[in-house]
Amino acid sequence: MKWSLIVNTAIRDSRKERSKLILFMSSIILGVAALVAINSFNDNLLRDIETQSKSLLGADMTVSGNTPIPESLAMSLDSLQAEQSSEIELFSMSYLPAIDESQFVRVVGLTGGFPYYGELLTEPAAASTTYQSGSYALVDDGMLLQYGLSVGDSIKLGKVTFAIHGRLLNAFGSIDAGTSFAPSVYIAGTKMRDTDLLQPGSLVNYTQYYKTAPDIDLDQWKKVRRQQFRNASQRITTIQDQRENLQEAFANLNSFLNIVALISLLLACIGVASSVLIYVKTKVQSIAILRCLGMKSQEAFAVYFLQIFVLGLISVILGVAIGSIIQLILPIILKSFLPYEVSMRISLSAMTKGFVMGILSTTLFALAPLLSIRSVTPLQTLRVSDDPIKPDPVRWIVYGLIVLSITGFLYSLTGSIRDSVLFSGGILVAFLVLFAVAKLVTWSVRKYFPKRASFVVRQGLSNLYRPNNQTQTLIVSIGLGTGILTLLFILQGLILGNVEGMGAGNQPNMIVFGIESDQRAEIDSITQSYEMPIIQNVPVVTMELAGWQGRSKKEWLRDTTRTASRRTINREARVSYQAEMSPEEELIEGTYTGVYDGGDSIMISLDQRYADGLDVGIGDDLTWNVQGTLITTYVGSIRKINFRKMESRFFILFPTGVLEAAPQFRILVTKSPDKQVTADYRNSVVRSMPNASVIDLGNILVTLNSIITKVSYVIKFMAGFSILIGLIVLISSLFLSKYQRIRESVLLRTLGAVENKIYKINAVEYLALGILSAVTGILLAVSGSYLLATWVFELDFNISWIPLLGIFLFIIVLTLLIGLWNSRDVVSRSPLEVLRGV
Repeated sequence: MKWSLIVNTAIRDSRKERSKLILFMSSIILGVAALVAINSFNDNLLRDIETQSKSLLGADMTVSGNTPIPESLAMSLDSLQAEQSSEIELFSMSYLPAIDESQFVRVVGLTGGFPYYGELLTEPAAASTTYQSGSYALVDDGMLLQYGLSVGDSIKLGKVTFAIHGRLLNAFGSIDAGTSFAPSVYIAGTKMRDTDLLQPGSLVNYTQYYKTAPDIDLDQWKKVRRQQFRNASQRITTIQDQRENLQEAFANLNSFLNIVALISLLLACIGVASSVLIYVKTKVQSIAILRCLGMKSQEAFAVYFLQIFVLGLISVILGVAIGSIIQLILPIILKSFLPYEVSMRISLSAMTKGFVMGILSTTLFALAPLLSIRSVTPLQTLRVSDDPIKPDPVRWIVYGLIVLSITGFLYSLTGSIRDSVLFSGGILVAFLVLFAVAKLVTWSVRKYFPKRASFVVRQGLSNLYRPNNQTQTLIVSIGLGTGILTLLFILQGLILGNVEGMGAGNQPNMIVFGIESDQRAEIDSITQSYEMPIIQNVPVVTMELAGWQGRSKKEWLRDTTRTASRRTINREARVSYQAEMSPEEELIEGTYTGVYDGGDSIMISLDQRYADGLDVGIGDDLTWNVQGTLITTYVGSIRKINFRKMESRFFILFPTGVLEAAPQFRILVTKSPDKQVTADYRNSVVRSMPNASVIDLGNILVTLNSIITKVSYVIKFMAGFSILIGLIVLISSLFLSKYQRIRESVLLRTLGAVENKIYKINAVEYLALGILSAVTGILLAVSGSYLLATWVFELDFNISWIPLLGIFLFIIVLTLLIGLWNSRDVVSRSPLEVLRGV
């Protein structure tokens, strides 16, 4: 090949045509930018998880459970010869004497030098080490600010009054967002017993922290002893576990961002393919002239491949640069979701991946339409050819490489071959469906052409199957773009819709627990005196599973072939008895028997997840240990619990007439109209029933609403990025499509067609294309979103059709307006002038 001739020809030929590919470049730039930004953020997030896991855990290893570590495990732990600290954590009411207020708090009693890594931040700083020397407390800074308290004031926990020794600036050792719902109060572990808060039925968690020698392999140590600790209901957490927990905590965030990255790249690729396809069709005459002048088909292909490759290379480089800048913004936007500050360093691996994937995808998707250049003959300077594309082995190789590249890209995001193949298969099916629809449309219009329709309608519809028709190109590109954007919109709505019911205005905002059975009438009276509704007042009985299906718990635990989850077997059961199911719960199987008739069989109801974890079904027997008394029951029904409502829910539900005499306490759920009533009600309950704890969910719901708002913002921000790319792709396809039909429109002008008729003819064509593309794309999106919501995200599939109607109309209007805009060149200038400009 004569490379100097090819380069010069490519430069000269592109001078007049560069503006046609600006939209092509912009789709690549934004697609690569999104890819680089998201991958950079994920790389920094994972790197910071790796480096900060130790300081977040605060120790090399922890052992925790609802009971203290039994003596049977003490010897094994002593063999570590490690420095250790202990923690007792519970939730309780506190009293603030200075302002005569009460507050639900998270009480943490620490003994020892914890944390061993990181720092307990307090003000003054010295308070972090001296608070354990007496009856001192470190109190959450936000709580002190809320009540106008300062260091030196006091706080009463149970029977002990503590002096506020310092402001607590960080609640250490937890990545659970739930800890932020109750302010933390740290006291010396030796003082915890004095408070008299450790009572039977109290929700207490015991944790031991260990700092070991660097040469001890704690993960191997845990592997050997994990089963022994599980049998005692103790949980071991190492630094590696902390890393995995953090990665799991952010798995959904990463999954969503990866989906956005995939969609952005796919939309960019659609833009590349459709733009290059239409661009090549506009250059057929130029290519044919080059062939007449003696240029070989391979050389003509090289001219236009060089043009596209250089423009693609420039676009990818710009996209990498813009994506790196956006990455610096993402940690600021997502700051509120993270337990630590994510670094804003530029990720070279993300830049490299973005560059390689950008070049690879741009080249492959551009290569498919560019291959048609090799079949352009010198004869096409004299006629317009609409010959069918001949089978080309190279083209099929390119298609195969495209599928492999998408699958490889998905694998780099998900790490799962199965998911990568399934997603790639789904995209391929969507493409084939759109291609089939386009073929069906051209065949149907030709077969059932409305001969009696008006000239405008007949002319517009005939454009759908005439030579140089754009039906296939636009239906595939617009339909796939519409489908992907609609899919993203539906998933966004499903994610937000599954949490919107948790808003403060829709929920109870106060829970009182620890109520004695003989205090039921009193708590009801106090609640009604404040004109607050009694949403729930239910009993709670604590029991343990003793056996099921004719075998004891110990026998099942020794059985290595069992399918039941050890966690389900060992968990302490807190059950209730009710005559009727909650209307928020769904009966899946069996019949709910709410009243025990005194017969031999006690029929209980199980939550679906609990039944699955125990691997039991309708009719199976379960034996319970209720404070030393064994009760045999049978599974009568299985329910699905709605956990989005802030009410008490129970995995195990007994009928009335069985547990009334068992030791129990009650839970009351109500709703307060405002903060003043909340404060007065809480103080009344604490004064009348010191044993009861009042949880003010108002702050929780405010926090929850804040989180939902931020989640919505992030989802819309990232989805908006893809929507912008999609719109550019759609506009690019439509704008460039005018070069396909310009000769037919000019011919109509030459034959005497007036401006109004040309507009109407093009309107019919683009209206038909818009309707077909939008309908097909939206139906594909609905089908895909149902599969994703059901099998991947496990969300309730409840979509709103009105926004989809809006998308449908928007795509039609956008297609129609740009189609008419494309007709301006034909109707505003003379036919000869237009032809010279083509």
